[in-house]
Amino acid sequence: MSTDAEMEQYGKAAIYLRKPEKERIEAQTASFDSKNSCFVPDAKELYLKALVTARKDGGACSVTVKMPDGSVQLRLVLMKTIKEGKDFKEADLLQMNPPKYNKIEDMAMMTYLNEATVLYNLKERYAAWMIYTYSGLFCVTVNPYKWLPVYDAEVVSAYRGKKRVEAPPHIFSVSDNGFQVMQIVKSNLTNKLIQYFATIAVSGGEKKKQEPGKMQGSLEDQIIAANPLLEAYGNAKTVRNDNSSRFGKFIRIHFQGPKLAKADIETYLLEKSRVTFQLPDERGYHIFFQMMTNHKPEIVEMSLLTTNPYDLPMCSQGQITVNSIDDKVELEATDDAITILGFTNEEKASIYKLTGAVIHHGNMHFKQKQREEQAEPDGTEVADKITYLLGLNSAELLKCLCFPRVKVGNEYVTKGQTVPQVNNAVSTLAKSIYERMFLWMVVRINEMLDTKQPRQCYIGVLDIAGFEIFDFNTLEQLCINFTNEKLQQFFNHTMFVLEQEEYKKEGIVWEFIDFGMDLAQCIELIEKPMGIFSILEEECMFPKASDTTFKSKLYDQHLGKTKAFEKPKPGKGKAEAHFALVHYAGIVEYSITGWLDKNKDPLNDSVCQLYGKSSVKLLAALYPAAPPEDTTKKGGKKKGGSMQTVTSQFRENLGKLMTNLRSTHPHLVRCLIPNESKTPGLMENYLVIHQLRCNGVLEGIRICRKGFPSRILYADFKQSYSQINA
Repeated sequence: MSTDAEMEQYGKAAIYLRKPEKERIEAQTASFDSKNSCFVPDAKELYLKALVTARKDGGACSVTVKMPDGSVQLRLVLMKTIKEGKDFKEADLLQMNPPKYNKIEDMAMMTYLNEATVLYNLKERYAAWMIYTYSGLFCVTVNPYKWLPVYDAEVVSAYRGKKRVEAPPHIFSVSDNGFQVMQIVKSNLTNKLIQYFATIAVSGGEKKKQEPGKMQGSLEDQIIAANPLLEAYGNAKTVRNDNSSRFGKFIRIHFQGPKLAKADIETYLLEKSRVTFQLPDERGYHIFFQMMTNHKPEIVEMSLLTTNPYDLPMCSQGQITVNSIDDKVELEATDDAITILGFTNEEKASIYKLTGAVIHHGNMHFKQKQREEQAEPDGTEVADKITYLLGLNSAELLKCLCFPRVKVGNEYVTKGQTVPQVNNAVSTLAKSIYERMFLWMVVRINEMLDTKQPRQCYIGVLDIAGFEIFDFNTLEQLCINFTNEKLQQFFNHTMFVLEQEEYKKEGIVWEFIDFGMDLAQCIELIEKPMGIFSILEEECMFPKASDTTFKSKLYDQHLGKTKAFEKPKPGKGKAEAHFALVHYAGIVEYSITGWLDKNKDPLNDSVCQLYGKSSVKLLAALYPAAPPEDTTKKGGKKKGGSMQTVTSQFRENLGKLMTNLRSTHPHLVRCLIPNESKTPGLMENYLVIHQLRCNGVLEGIRICRKGFPSRILYADFKQSYSQINA
C-alpha cells in the first residue's frame, strides 16, 4: 500500500484515490467482534450491519442492528420465515469481514465474499468519493454525479508504467496495464478507455499537416473527435442515465510500436425506435435538442426547425431538457467534431438538413377520404418542408406514400393505403434515414481515420449497453440481453475455463469446472435452430403470420422442454408479457407485440426509389438503386436468398464481434449508477445490487467462491511472500 509521500504524485486527486495512512490505520485497527459481527436482511436497505448479542437453543438469537441514521435497534432473530424484514433464520445472517478489509481496493481479497460485503465495501468507498474498486478481474466504477479531479494530466502521468498492484484502482490503471500487455506480447486487447491511448500512450507522435477539406489535427485529435459526433447521434437520456449509448461500439486503435497508426469503429444495434418514440421520463437523441437551442441560428434556419421542441411531437414525447447536459455546449462539440473529422461543408449542411427532415416527419398528417379507406394528405405544408430539405418533389413524395407501386409477380401495380398504413410508413422512413445516415457517418469516419502506415497490433475498446430488465421488455431488450449473455459466457470461458487449462499444463490438481456451460441453455434457446430468433425469422416469411402464431410456435417448441423458457407470472398492474427467459442476471419477461413488423422493418420501396433520385447527394447515396437481376445465369433468374431481418443482421454483427473478442486479452470495466435521482454521494442498495447481478460482477464472485485460485507472476509472488521464508 502506498505511503502518503508516494501518493503525492497524484496531486489533488490523491484523496479521491486512497485515504491517508493515519485514517487507514485507525479504521483497520478498530475493535471487532469476529464471532458476532454480521449483516442481516432488511426490507428497506437490503442488508444492515448487526451484532449478535445472545444465542439460544433452537437457533434463536438476539441481534442489535445499526440503522442507516446511526440509531441502534434490538431485534430477536428466530428460525422463522422473513416477515417485514424483522424475523430471520440464523442462516440468513451474512458474515462480516474484519476491519483490516475496510474499504479494500480489490474485493476478491476479502475473507467473506457475499452480496452484503461487496455492497458495503462499494458503499463506504463511494461515501469517501473513491469511485473505482476492483473485484478480481473487474474494475467497478460508481457514477459520482459530480466533477472529481481524477482525470487530469498529473493523474495520467502518475499511472503510466505502473502495475495494477502498484497504484490505486482507476480506469487509467486498467488502460495502462492493457497497453503494457500489448507492447510485450504483440497481441490484441479489449479495454474500456480511448482517450488515455489516444492522447497519452502515444504522445510525441508527429502531427499531420492540415489541408482544406481534409481531416484537421493529429490522428489522436480525430479519434477523440469521433466521440462527440457519435454521442450526439447515438446517445440519449434514459430513465437511469442522462447520457446512455443507445448503440454498441467497438473501437480498434491500431499501433506501430508505441505510436498510433490508425483507428476504426464498428457499431451495433442503433436503437431506431427512439427516433419516433420516447417514454415520459426519457429523451430522444441529443442531436435533435442541440440543433433547436438556437446556439447556432444558421442550423435552425437551414433545417427549418423552431427553437421549441414541443412544436415537433415526434421527438418531444418525453423530456426536452436534461439537467446534467448543456445542449449549447454539446452542439459546439458536435459541430467542431464534424469539421475536425474532415466532412465537407456540403456534407455538413446535408447532415443537418436530413436530421431536420427526420424530425419534421412527425408533423405529417393524413386523413381518410370520404366513403373510402384510402388515405390522403391533410395539408401539404409539412411535406413541402421535408421535400425541400431532402431535395425532392412534394407531390411525388405524397403520391408514393398514399399510392405506392408494389411488385406482384413480374408486374408493378399501384396499391392504396389506409391512414394507419401511411403513418407507419412515414415513421419507418424517418427511422431509416436516421439509421442510414448514422451508419454512413461511421463509414466516413473510418475512411478518414485510415492511414497507410503499417501496424502491428490494436487495442479494442468495447462500449455496449448493459443487461436491461424493465417493466416492459421488447425485441430491443432481447437483443441487448442476448448480447450480454454471450459476453458473460465469453468472460466466464476466457477467464476461468482457459485459465484452468494452464493448471492442467502445470500439473496442478484441480477438478475442472466448465463455467461457460452455466449460460449455454439460455443462449441456445435464443440462437440455435428452432430457437426464438429462428422462429421469429421464419414467421416473418409468412404473410398470414401474426403475434398469436409466433407465440404459439414458441410455446409448442420450448415450454416444458427447457428450464430457460417460462410462462410470465401474472401480477396486478404489470405490463403485458408473453414469455419469460431465465437469464444469468435474472428472469426477464418479454412482450412480443409488433415483433414481426419490427423485425421485417418494411420500407416503402416507391419512396426509397424517390430518395435515390434526390438532388441532395447524401440522401441519394444512402438509397442507391438496387442492382439489376442477373438473368444470364443457368436456370434463368437468380433465386433470392432469405430476407435480411433485424435479428439476422444483428446475429451477423454479434458473430463478428465475438470473433474479434476471442483474439484479445480482455480487461473488464463495469459502471454502476448509485441512484436514480442523480444525487452526488447517495447509494441506493437495491439498485446497486440489481446492477451487480446484471453486469456479471456477482457472477464472477459466485465463481470465485467455488475456490477458483488466482495466479501471479513468480517475481510478484516472491516479492510478496519472501518474508515468510527468506
